[in-house]
Amino acid sequence: MMKLPKVVFTDIDGVWTDGGMYYDQTGNEWKKFNTRDSAGVLFLNHLNIPLVVLTGEDTQIMKNRAAKLKLEHVYHGVKNKVEVAEQFCNERGIELEDTAFIGDDLLDLALLTKVGFSACPADAAVYTKTVVDFVTPANGGAGAFRDFVEEILRLSGTSEYVINQWLSPK
Repeated sequence: MMKLPKVVFTDIDGVWTDGGMYYDQTGNEWKKFNTRDSAGVLFLNHLNIPLVVLTGEDTQIMKNRAAKLKLEHVYHGVKNKVEVAEQFCNERGIELEDTAFIGDDLLDLALLTKVGFSACPADAAVYTKTVVDFVTPANGGAGAFRDFVEEILRLSGTSEYVINQWLSPK
């Protein structure tokens, strides 16, 4: 049985989104997020596991999504995800092998090989799939983050406990 990670790291584009960048004729950028992934955030919050967003992009769209989900640890414009993850962990006395990360492409490879549990969406780059512990059934933007969190819960034996919290009336 796997221990619950002390921190969960996530990429955004290609994991929480389909990786597409949509522009209208006036230059507005659009991204589609899947609401299913919000449950992954709720599950981690319920277990008091910090969620850390590491994204290479620096967009107002992601800032808005992070605010809506009340995400506390969001790092934008990150080019070296290992460096940021190590700094986050060092400040809290946590080893990278006690963390989990889901990513999908080149900027994610190094960190995927250093964490204790790694994953990528079903439509991630082939070379990414070869280095991870788990490939989600869902593509990026189609609930891949939630699949990742639910796999952590399943492997740690906490799935039933977490789901039962929503079955019992408060």
